[in-house]
Amino acid sequence: MRQWHDEDIIQFAEINQNAEVMEYMPKLLSTEETMHFYERIVSEHEKYGYGLYAVELKNTGEFIGYTGFHHFCFEAEFSPGIEIGWRISRKHWNQGYATEAAKACLDYAQKKKLFKEIYSFTATCNHRSERIMQKIGMMHHGYFSHPALPDGHRLKQHTLYRLELNR
Repeated sequence: MRQWHDEDIIQFAEINQNAEVMEYMPKLLSTEETMHFYERIVSEHEKYGYGLYAVELKNTGEFIGYTGFHHFCFEAEFSPGIEIGWRISRKHWNQGYATEAAKACLDYAQKKKLFKEIYSFTATCNHRSERIMQKIGMMHHGYFSHPALPDGHRLKQHTLYRLELNR
């Protein structure tokens, strides 16, 4: 994992336009939307000193996605909070990269005492991401209806995981 580089944006846009990668997101992101997302990522790093980290392959340096932390604030009993999340290019799925990077992020947060608890959430139908939450030691904390999605949306119902970090 590393800080982001401007040249990551092209591959990041490709990831955000892949229908399989974005299956459990409300929509594919345009290049312009990806650019705005990238700017939010950089802004969070500047504000907090941590955030979503670029993930690259050690042997080639190829950018393959992100893993890390995001501050969220929406109407829910557990909000505001900090989320751990990931997005990896389709061709690199099922190789353990998201799990390995997420565990490294949690280790870093624990060592640096960044926060005392962290959440992760996804649409209830996204079993791949839920499995990663379980593999990194998070505990199921319940379900909620994501307030950013309209009633009846196929992704409205979310599963919520939580992990307490020793302080």
